[in-house]
Amino acid sequence: MLSRAPALVFCLSLAALCSTLPAAALELPLPPDGSDIVGQVQVIKARYEDTFSDIGDANDLGYLEMVAANPGVDPWLPGEGTDIILPTRFILPPGPREGIVINLAEYRMYYFPAGESVVHTYPLGIGREGWGSPITSTRITVKTPNPAWYPPQSIRDEHAAEGDPLPRVVPPGPDNPLGPYKMTLALPGYLIHGSNKKFGIGTRVSHGCFRMLNHNLLELAAMVPVGTKVRIIDEPYKFGVSEGRIYLEAHTPLEAEEKGLSLMDKHAAVINSLLSRGESTANLRLDWEMIRDIIAAEDGLPVQIAEPDTTVATQFEPIF
Repeated sequence: MLSRAPALVFCLSLAALCSTLPAAALELPLPPDGSDIVGQVQVIKARYEDTFSDIGDANDLGYLEMVAANPGVDPWLPGEGTDIILPTRFILPPGPREGIVINLAEYRMYYFPAGESVVHTYPLGIGREGWGSPITSTRITVKTPNPAWYPPQSIRDEHAAEGDPLPRVVPPGPDNPLGPYKMTLALPGYLIHGSNKKFGIGTRVSHGCFRMLNHNLLELAAMVPVGTKVRIIDEPYKFGVSEGRIYLEAHTPLEAEEKGLSLMDKHAAVINSLLSRGESTANLRLDWEMIRDIIAAEDGLPVQIAEPDTTVATQFEPIF
């Protein structure tokens, strides 16, 4: 059997080799056919003045994914010299690698430019409870630099009830919550846009739209043509293959608190996700002890759960 702890130690020991490299935008080469994993985990040393928000802004990472990857570290005062894990290794989302794919459970977007063997990935702020972002397929219809904001009546009523009335129009500028750019979706009322509050990136904070760090959005907007497909999914558990090995990446399900999901519910969701892969795992005996640990940790780091060329499993092993 594999062990999650040694697997992570090995991963992070390799990551330490990259810890002195400068931060770069997350443009990653696509893996070979039949593989699903891109990027490498990195480790950096925190400076005295660092917060997770600052580190995430500099490394294209969202707040909650930084918290998940660094349990026990104070996100507002990590401390001088503290090792900080940058979760910059990803299992690509399931389905076609084309256009934009947004995984709500991951608070992350993937953009696959046509005709290029790369993927660009960015953190997102998504709809908060009661204003959930939809699961659907749509496309970009309009791109607008320096947008004005016309808050809908429902949002104006909400702000008024909180003693913070909004004008009918917020002009472009530093106080505009849409930031320097917006991309309108063919889904009425929904946008991909920047923000004047970067600390909301990587959390459930919006009224259903998708917020990005301003520099990420401007980079994306320069690449993405009008008409680009946008596929919105909600996959807290992603399985991937690399060099014949199976990996699992687990994120906290969005409905975990809303519906009070138990550990058994989460295990069932993982099994359903695994079964949906069909015969890609038919010839592997999975390490269910490790899978349990990964589900419990929900740290967003891809971890190996099966060795290649192991004994063929005739049925799923019990997990309780």
